[in-house]
Amino acid sequence: MPRGWFGVGDRLESWLEAERDQLPLWLPVALGAGIALWFVLPDPAAWEAAGLVAIAVALAGVALALHGRAARVVAVGGFAVAIGLGLIWWRAERVAHVVLAEPTIATFTARVERVEPLAARDVVRLRLAPLHVLAVPATREPVRPLPTLPAHIRVNLVDADVPVGLVPGATLRLSARLMPPPPPGVPGAYDYARTAWFDAIGATGRGFAPITILAGGGTGGVGLRQRLSQHIQASAGGGGVGGIAASLATGDQGGIPLADNEAMRRSGLAHLLSVSGLHITAAVGAVMLLVGRLLALSPWIALKTRVPLIAAGAGALAAIGYTLLTGAEVPTIRSCVAALLVLVALALGRQALTLRLVAAGAIVVLLLYPEALAGPSFQLSFAAVAAIVSLNEHPRLRVWFGPREQTRLARIARELASLLLTGIVVELALLPIALFHFHKAGIYGAVANIVAIPLTTFVTMPCEALALLFDTVGAGLPFWWLTARSLDLLLWIAHMTAAVPGSVAPLPAMPGAAYALMVVGGLWIGLWRTRWRRLGALPLAIGLAWALLTPAPDLIVTGDGRHVAIRTSAGDVALLRDRTGDYTADMLAENGGIAALPVLMSEQHEARCSRDLCLMTRTVAGRQWRILATRSAYHVPTLDLVAACAGADIVISERRLPRHCVPQWLRLDRETLAQTGGVAIALASHSVRTVRHPGDRHPWIAAPEGDAGRRRWVGRMRWRARLSGRAGAAVTDGKR
Repeated sequence: MPRGWFGVGDRLESWLEAERDQLPLWLPVALGAGIALWFVLPDPAAWEAAGLVAIAVALAGVALALHGRAARVVAVGGFAVAIGLGLIWWRAERVAHVVLAEPTIATFTARVERVEPLAARDVVRLRLAPLHVLAVPATREPVRPLPTLPAHIRVNLVDADVPVGLVPGATLRLSARLMPPPPPGVPGAYDYARTAWFDAIGATGRGFAPITILAGGGTGGVGLRQRLSQHIQASAGGGGVGGIAASLATGDQGGIPLADNEAMRRSGLAHLLSVSGLHITAAVGAVMLLVGRLLALSPWIALKTRVPLIAAGAGALAAIGYTLLTGAEVPTIRSCVAALLVLVALALGRQALTLRLVAAGAIVVLLLYPEALAGPSFQLSFAAVAAIVSLNEHPRLRVWFGPREQTRLARIARELASLLLTGIVVELALLPIALFHFHKAGIYGAVANIVAIPLTTFVTMPCEALALLFDTVGAGLPFWWLTARSLDLLLWIAHMTAAVPGSVAPLPAMPGAAYALMVVGGLWIGLWRTRWRRLGALPLAIGLAWALLTPAPDLIVTGDGRHVAIRTSAGDVALLRDRTGDYTADMLAENGGIAALPVLMSEQHEARCSRDLCLMTRTVAGRQWRILATRSAYHVPTLDLVAACAGADIVISERRLPRHCVPQWLRLDRETLAQTGGVAIALASHSVRTVRHPGDRHPWIAAPEGDAGRRRWVGRMRWRARLSGRAGAAVTDGKR
């Protein structure tokens, strides 16, 4: 860049020269920034503007490239941002498909594309390609045309309804209740609609008997992966032991009981269940060792060929095959790419475990699956590996971690301290990601991993591999017993750690900008090497403080209006309906920022509930709020309902309320919630956050009335805010 500017240009060039080895690491960051822009910006006009700005910045960098390294960095970064934005846009358009318009019950024929048993839930999940719609339930309408089903749907079947011989490729005749892929139930919850869009799923639902196989049924099971998973579960024992054993080998977590799965997550050990670097490394190492030893038995091969290189090639094939066997999930692909790069580096005599290897893996995954950036799997996987490698590449820590002459006891103590430090750094790196996506994170994971990782690496997985090997001659029983006992110990560690008071840190849904600041700060600290890396602590601290100071919502309403959660004066979350499913209750509790189970609104002294209505009074920031909600589908006399509305500040209902039902502050009925989706309200600040935002044109967003309807909704909300005179900052654009 041009000299001058009081020496700023010279200092910048000097800094970039000192960091020249780290500059390539920012290429996947720039690529990911472009992808993130597409997810954050609302519509094609904004996407085009952002892409043009990125290209303009890149061209400006090209024009100034002769003046220094900074301009070249700007040019490459600008082009990478534009490529990332264009790539995810192209990917979203490429997978475009029909999405079911409304819930329906239909009888149809379909071809089975995938069979996924979920043994812990007694459910089998099918991915189907519908062929012909045969019938729909009769209605009062004289003529009802048969609906057009999407090209791919996902259907769950209870085990009792699964026909014998169900395999991929079979043709079924079944009935199912189908609905569009659901959006987040409340702000901050899991967005399955987005995931389904990129997976080309246009509807989801539950099938019911009778289910008939018309063609293509078989008796050979459901594929190699499922057959292997079923064999492992049967051999290792039922329950969590068998489910975890299958997960370690095939990545199939469907057989793990929900209680054990939750304990693994709360204790910080859930990463062991996902096939990633630990599993790929073990598979590659075992194959290389076996092939190398077998080839060394031949003097001619040992003298005439490069045995390590051949063994490395066999390890590469094993990594690719294992990745395909386990379903090619994002962590597995990342680990496979990393393993292949390590093998190439070893073959070339280069240092293998570097941040450049991690960056190369990230680029490959983003080029193949750019949508993976928005998911927790990608973020957790790369954050953990980058934290480990960055820590071990630090000059001071490299000296401390390195081998030296010392007593055995001192060496063991240093290695345990190194493992503990690594675990703490990884937990700190993963903490913001876990809090953003899951609203809670394990606190004692670093301590639990000190025992769990060596146990899994050096005991469980070798015993399981030997058990599978000796099963070929019918002698694997002793090794299965050892595998089961080691997994019993692993589950004991998980449950004991999860049961420790304060083992889980809950946090309500944080603002996206706060999370972005923490990500930027973490990347700045992890990817630079000079003292300027310390500046990353500033955005990290700001983002963390912002997230911690964000008030938990006092009122959460699901998008259908059926479920309402209100924070009590004791800090609990009280549910409107006495019968609420476990998934919905957990979702409301997590997004409410509590780790305990929700309580019932009807049992609170602040509430007065009947079979049809519930009125709860809350005092927040010196003001008394009266919240009225309907809790049944039965008719309430209109005059009584209108009178109750007039005395309430907020009215919530799953039905369409009468026009004369006008509360003091806010009305959330079926018509309004159809435009907003789920709603979270902080009463002290009068802030309202919604799932849907006006003008959002991402392809998986479905607005019943289109943008005109959204504009009408925002207008109504503003009008009611002015009318009440108490909600000046309640709603401006649907995001607050």
